[in-house]
Amino acid sequence: MLKIAYSDVFRYSVPDKHRFPMQKYIMIPERLLEEGTITHDNFFAPKRLTEEEILTTHTADYWHKLKTQTLPRKEARPIGFEMTEALVDRGRHIAHATYECALYAQQYGVAMNVAGGTHHAFADHGEGFCVFNDVCIASNLLLSRGQAQKILIVDLDVHQGNGNASIMADEPRVFVFSMHGAKNYPFRKEISDLDIELANDTGDAEYLQILKDTLPRLISDVAPDMIFYQSAVDVLATDKLGKLGLTRAGCKARDQYVLQQAKAANIPVAIVMGGGYSEDIEDVVEAHCNTFRIAQQLYFGEMVG
Repeated sequence: MLKIAYSDVFRYSVPDKHRFPMQKYIMIPERLLEEGTITHDNFFAPKRLTEEEILTTHTADYWHKLKTQTLPRKEARPIGFEMTEALVDRGRHIAHATYECALYAQQYGVAMNVAGGTHHAFADHGEGFCVFNDVCIASNLLLSRGQAQKILIVDLDVHQGNGNASIMADEPRVFVFSMHGAKNYPFRKEISDLDIELANDTGDAEYLQILKDTLPRLISDVAPDMIFYQSAVDVLATDKLGKLGLTRAGCKARDQYVLQQAKAANIPVAIVMGGGYSEDIEDVVEAHCNTFRIAQQLYFGEMVG
């Protein structure tokens, strides 16, 4: 069964016309249910990170500021959301959801988080709508608990996963691959294990060819026993913050290729959503839903409705 992490806590109150399309967390599950791609049985409610789990990845000083709500305004501002206890609680659930997805993926081949992909969070600070780094926390938990030996992060968000690169810089058991826009946030890039920078307006054909020239070799060379896939849809040409030129069909083909490679190699894959900021929320929701549809069909053979 395709296990999907979802909780009402994923939704966070933001002002009207905020750049982050928080309503997608309502629309994606509703659409998948209505069309019969999934049923309510596919969902699981994630637990919350413990303090000990947070400290596998984030500094004690940063965690103290978050839990006591004493993060200075200049440190809170880059996160992009109003700093509240609810925001911290939300981040704890989202990050633990990604860890639980990894465990479900080991059981079923694939699992998905309706949220996640908070790859701009560093060990000692947050930015870019990211408080905790979910994929890095999940990776550290798997490694420390002997539940994985070698992890490949495939980050296809249009923005470099600078937090991933920084946190995992000295961790040889985690290979960070980021394919992103060259002229986009973050403007000061970190160094991943492999960075591929793309020119503005890169379209479907070129994008997919680069991916096909890269991913099979990476899977062979790294030989991971777990893959985290950041399947962001801010690569779309319609994205306000993206600058690339992919169509919805191209984005779907990208997801299909990544999952086909993971499945063919018999490597569990935990999927997190990452960004998507198109003017029309329909572009964001439909592109995200395609990722779920592909996973359901590829791994479980047919729609369940």
